[in-house]
Amino acid sequence: MIWKPCSGIKNRYQGNSGTLNDDLTFITEIDGDTTADVALDLANPPIGLSGMPDQHPRRQDGIQIFHDTPFHGGALMGQSTIDIGTLIGSRICHDLISPIGAINNGLELLDMSGGAPGPEMDLIASSVSSASARIRFFRIAFGAASDNSMGHDEICSILNDMTQGGRQSVEWGVSDAQPRSEVRMVFLALQCLENAMPYGGRIEIDKTGDTWTLHGMADKLTVNEEIWTILATRDAPSTLQPAQVQFALLPLIARDEGRRVIVDSGPTHIKLSF
Repeated sequence: MIWKPCSGIKNRYQGNSGTLNDDLTFITEIDGDTTADVALDLANPPIGLSGMPDQHPRRQDGIQIFHDTPFHGGALMGQSTIDIGTLIGSRICHDLISPIGAINNGLELLDMSGGAPGPEMDLIASSVSSASARIRFFRIAFGAASDNSMGHDEICSILNDMTQGGRQSVEWGVSDAQPRSEVRMVFLALQCLENAMPYGGRIEIDKTGDTWTLHGMADKLTVNEEIWTILATRDAPSTLQPAQVQFALLPLIARDEGRRVIVDSGPTHIKLSF
């Protein structure tokens, strides 16, 4: 197993006396995220002290569904269903991150109060950290995009936490801030590459001009041609599995951004560019 962190990023859970306050800040930072509350028409962000979502009796007229063209056979998703799907993704991640963060804070309070450490506590802490990392990643990959930018440190923090203890190492080679909409495509492409690298490997991410390139390298690749052709045809079969949804979303989102996904593969490498 390999974990190569981005330079300059410190593990927020190790040796940091301000971790508790930092986590509280992290939990509530989504209050200021315009994409998290998009189209919900809320008077206040849906987070309470209990970590449970408030009720939202007010109207939700920000969600619009357009039926310009009928749904046809092989086309799994249209633009309207993508919009609804991303809103659902944002809402689920928005409501889950608060109670998961609260569990982590509770563990830290137990540790600060002199609670006896043990394998049980370590297992709980590890599981909560993994769940938090996945939600942060999924908020970007499957949530609603925005015109906001994401900085190098924020992106690397998400990738480091997501890949820690995993079989793939990810190297982010872009130093400046990037539009969240483009980072979303990169994260979806990253999941496509991980699907082809079940035995582990290395993924390098770079950007030249306006073109993104993700280069996956592994001793052994598992490429399902039926699934990978979706990136070119944008025609997902009805048998597509939940774990493969990124293959349906990426080419459609790329099309909406005026881009086309290109795949280049060999026995020990696979490259995605858009």
